[in-house]
Amino acid sequence: MATSISGTSGVTFPAGGVGNPAGAVVGTTDTQTLTNKTLTTPNINSAQFATVSGTAPIYPCRAWVNFDGTGTVAIRASGNVSSITDNGTGDYTVNFTTAMPDVNYAGVWGGTGINVYPALGIGDITTTWVQTTYIRGRYFAATSAADLASVNLAVFR
Repeated sequence: MATSISGTSGVTFPAGGVGNPAGAVVGTTDTQTLTNKTLTTPNINSAQFATVSGTAPIYPCRAWVNFDGTGTVAIRASGNVSSITDNGTGDYTVNFTTAMPDVNYAGVWGGTGINVYPALGIGDITTTWVQTTYIRGRYFAATSAADLASVNLAVFR
């Protein structure tokens, strides 16, 4: 026995879910969590990114953090960041919750401090400072290392 979908015409599924297991059909206006599904060609549009226009590809932020870099460092807000390590004055390691696919990502640092304007965030040129599981950076005011009241990092890949 076939079952019709209410409010539609000409759409039927076999009884017992054969050919349409429960929840297999998702309408275009439905809200549903899809688990373990692969989107081979996802169409990301203004519903996901309100300011999207044009055809250039979108590269969302893979990790971000805003933290207090003075005293005992403390995360204010973050995404894909598990913890911060204070390595000394103005020297911080940001640890990722989920590792990056490789080390070819861009870490964009920024920050402000108490009587430290502007602050310059840099990374070491050695590869030990950029890993799949963390990124490390230093802040300087003029030529001296400085702790910052607000440290910000965004990671793109």
